[in-house]
Amino acid sequence: MSEDKPGTPWDPFEQPQQEPPEPKRGSMVLGILLGALALYALYFGTTMGIAPDQGYRTFLAGPAALLPIAAYLAVAIVLAVRPSTSRWGTGMLIGLGIFTLAGGGVCVAFLAQMRGEV
Repeated sequence: MSEDKPGTPWDPFEQPQQEPPEPKRGSMVLGILLGALALYALYFGTTMGIAPDQGYRTFLAGPAALLPIAAYLAVAIVLAVRPSTSRWGTGMLIGLGIFTLAGGGVCVAFLAQMRGEV
């Protein structure tokens, strides 16, 4: 007989009941919000002047415009792998997805307006 519950047979495979831990969402949400905003600021702040009408006034031209995104992705992966900062890094990776979806939508909107001008 089990010591915990009188009248029930002893089960050697019975696991003790534990309450699930409270989910910690604060740092992930903060990583999403601040990460997406920081990526927009980083990307548009470092790539100003690479448009053809602005004469390529920056060292970031052509494919090198993806360097800010690559740097952001590297930092986000490092933070996501470390257990103490995994939620922050996960939020930053989700923020990268938001950046891609929202940025793609803005790009398509501008291209749709330019369709008649070309």
